[in-house]
Amino acid sequence: MRALIVVPTYNERENIRPLVEAILASTPNSIDVLVVDDNSPDGTGGEADRLAQENSPRVYVLHREKKLGLGTAYVNGFRWGLARADYEAFIEMDADFSHHPTYLGTMLATLARADVAIGSRYVDGGGTKNWGLGRKILSRGGSVYSRMILGAPIRDFTGGFNGWRRAVLNAVDLETLRSDGYSFQIELKYRAFLKHFRTEEFPIIFEDRKVGESKMNRRIVFEALARVWSFRMNARKFLTALPTTP
Repeated sequence: MRALIVVPTYNERENIRPLVEAILASTPNSIDVLVVDDNSPDGTGGEADRLAQENSPRVYVLHREKKLGLGTAYVNGFRWGLARADYEAFIEMDADFSHHPTYLGTMLATLARADVAIGSRYVDGGGTKNWGLGRKILSRGGSVYSRMILGAPIRDFTGGFNGWRRAVLNAVDLETLRSDGYSFQIELKYRAFLKHFRTEEFPIIFEDRKVGESKMNRRIVFEALARVWSFRMNARKFLTALPTTP
């Protein structure tokens, strides 16, 4: 399967080289990497350019003018890949090793039989490492809350290690997505559910970053959960306005 791994970055200079090298070492030549950098002041974009030069034609860089948010970074990355006809699937991945490259084989195998693949912390065998109790409650509670409100049988609604078949991204109308961060992950999964795409979760252990500063905080999480009701209320609009599944 030809797939593109999209990695958004902002101040990830210490992580991006070891991550990209680990991805390339653990995947076949049919898998490419696109780094989407938001003009990181620490020089992440320049390091990504060097990686692209050293690992052509498997590594690419998309530079954005400023920090514009995780959701738009993924949308821009997906759009870049969809403009190239040979990618069959797209994978979201954090830059800080929280989503370890060793899981990419399972991700690709899952995408071979499903339309949406979710690296899940909340199915049997999944979990988190180096998290405090408050963060565990907030994260698991956010997924339970989203599942209850939206009525979709997804265990890890808020997780960011996800894979999408090309047909899914074509069907959900990326141009109308307005969410960011946690809410982006929830909205995209919900839209795929509404379109009756096959979703499969597989277990991962999510380990908190060892290098750099986390971009997540409670305000972002609570803002995301507040948007869940709007997703439910707009479900009919999502269905009627979106293009037909290819």
